[in-house]
Amino acid sequence: MNHDIIIIGAGLGGLTAGAKLAKQGKKVLLIEQHDRPGGCATTFTRKDFTFEVGLHEMDGPGPRDLKVKIFRDLGLTDKVTLLDVPEFYRFVNQRYDVVVPHDPEEATARLTALFPDDEDGIKTYFYYLLNSRKILAEGNLDPGKSLGEFLHEHIRNEDLKLILLGNLGYFHDDPYSISLIYYMVAQGSYYGGKASFVKGGSQKLSNALAAVIEENGGTVKLNHLVTEIIFEGGRPAGVRYESVKTKEEFSAYAGEIVVNASVPALAEKLLPENHGKELSDKMVGLKPGASLLTVYFGFRKPLKEIGNRYYSTFIFDPTIKTQKDILPNNHSGFETRGFTLVDYSQIDSCLAPAGKGVGAVCCIDYASDWGDLDRDSYLEKKKQVAETIIARCEKLLPGFRNALEYAEVGTPLTVKRYTLNPEGAVYGFAQNPGKPMDYLSALPENVSIASAWGKFGGGFSGSIYSGYMTAMDILRKRAT
Repeated sequence: MNHDIIIIGAGLGGLTAGAKLAKQGKKVLLIEQHDRPGGCATTFTRKDFTFEVGLHEMDGPGPRDLKVKIFRDLGLTDKVTLLDVPEFYRFVNQRYDVVVPHDPEEATARLTALFPDDEDGIKTYFYYLLNSRKILAEGNLDPGKSLGEFLHEHIRNEDLKLILLGNLGYFHDDPYSISLIYYMVAQGSYYGGKASFVKGGSQKLSNALAAVIEENGGTVKLNHLVTEIIFEGGRPAGVRYESVKTKEEFSAYAGEIVVNASVPALAEKLLPENHGKELSDKMVGLKPGASLLTVYFGFRKPLKEIGNRYYSTFIFDPTIKTQKDILPNNHSGFETRGFTLVDYSQIDSCLAPAGKGVGAVCCIDYASDWGDLDRDSYLEKKKQVAETIIARCEKLLPGFRNALEYAEVGTPLTVKRYTLNPEGAVYGFAQNPGKPMDYLSALPENVSIASAWGKFGGGFSGSIYSGYMTAMDILRKRAT
């Protein structure tokens, strides 16, 4: 069967591209190996709890937020409800316990009151975040500069640096190897507007995008895995795919192919050897970013009933004394590794029945720390990690253990299994200073990337932007 567009993968990038293209009258076929659309933007249920896989908070909607236009264009504003997240985050490291608000003026005032000697540095930090477009347009910023270097230049107090880096795990695992430019844009989007959570979980957003595709005549085919991009006359012409359950093989053809999958997988598994090698050669020096470990919690009563007042709490072990300690800590044992506690009962999340609650602990992790374990050892390690995290949460919030009804651990291998991303990477390529983008030039003319592995980077917003702009590029190209 012939289509205008074939999309490989139903993460947010593929879904957004498919929704826009289908809405513009293109015949879309989207193929996804999982049993539900969304990639990391999914939920799952255990007992009477709904667990959010990926979303803690999504930046926006704000006055300059492209997602406002995208949601309106795709008709999503009537399909999903965005709930305001109350504060940006709480930071705790035994030396400081600070709540950082989303409002940049409030955040500046609060941090300046705590660190008056760093008033100028705090103002400089927020100036860069809130004026990233202007600064980048002026062209005076070294593209090779890291966030760690920037903070070292402008902030003197080490604990202040750590507070500002509280949510670094939203983007990367090390301040000295993340691009300042990337961080300015990404972090600035949280301070420039506000942040939100999709009521009912991010699966609601993914399902809404899939519905737009189908309502406009497109097809979303779940439980099917694309195994190869078909070339005819030296040009991509379609895909071969198979049923995950029966292994029955199929073929489909289209004039454009959108890849919502990892670029390494595209090079190694989907393209013919010569095209794959060309793309791989362009990726030399690039590496997948870090993965995440998540402990999902179901509570017999909301955590706010035992005294928790915050949506997101970032815990840094007191042994993290400078920003250079962050990366080693991300490789340390779970007794000391930094983590985030998210309490969804602080908003009307609809993830748990009345009188109960859902939460999660999330931290940077690596597939290499789990890959050599046999099944029994793997399960035992997950059990030990859960117990360690529960004990630390109990210390932070007495009564946590007694409120707990259910716990489950997802590792980087879990991420890898459901997304097929190498090393379970959740943010695509690591956003290192000076990260080259010329690998995209090695793509065949009618193959596009709409995922965290493209030019917009990871996270919900990056993936949505990637999908929408990919669709716009295809529409413009096909109109000429």
